[in-house]
Amino acid sequence: MKLISWNVNGLRAVYKKGFEDFFIKEQADFFCIQETKMQEGQLDVDFPEYFKYFNYAQKKGYSGTAIFTKCKPLNVTLGMKIEEHDSEGRLITLEYEKFYLINCYTPNSQRELTRLKYRQKWEDDFRKYLQKLNEKKPIILCGDLNVAHNEIDLKNPKTNHGNAGFTDEEREKMTKLLKEGFTDTYRYKYPEKEDAYTWWSYMGHAREKNIGWRIDYFIVSNKIKDKIIDAKIHNDVMGSDHCPIELDIKI
Repeated sequence: MKLISWNVNGLRAVYKKGFEDFFIKEQADFFCIQETKMQEGQLDVDFPEYFKYFNYAQKKGYSGTAIFTKCKPLNVTLGMKIEEHDSEGRLITLEYEKFYLINCYTPNSQRELTRLKYRQKWEDDFRKYLQKLNEKKPIILCGDLNVAHNEIDLKNPKTNHGNAGFTDEEREKMTKLLKEGFTDTYRYKYPEKEDAYTWWSYMGHAREKNIGWRIDYFIVSNKIKDKIIDAKIHNDVMGSDHCPIELDIKI
């Protein structure tokens, strides 16, 4: 089973920059997108082999998630069913017989950490949401989780310590999630691999110099971590400030 996750930073924009070619070439069983930045009807995205599910933000041109899947789910849930979290289109959950697939675009804490307090509330509620699902069947979580967990996960940890995405608070929430029964698939396969990033600033030729952060993840329940075949970062794929990531797993 092959899954792709990609923060496209605007689906309409990336669609003109090779998105369709990459999508067709990869032939993933599941293709999860974050930051679609669109409303219903603004772009006709149709791949005949795939069922498609969108969660749009109420605010135009902001946030949003989507999943394309070859396998029709048993159930589809948009959001966490918590009002304060569900207006920004950040979450889609598909239920299957043997697992749940959750596509997530975690809120950014923003410059000056203006949204850090809200981010902490999101993290706690989201962790509880995942735990409830995990009690029923294993989960596969993917998306832009907006945190570099450890120093190995960004180029300049010392100078970025305390900045959004690398605060102690955000990192501790990720640590807590993993301790409660979940596995970061990329680090499971490549625990010591350096210079492996999924996001680069548009400033200062950061991508060209590979001055990046690994903030996009596939996370799975510990009970299926032995099913992981491989985890990949497609850092050669352009079109967004993020690159796609991949999980190959046998369930």
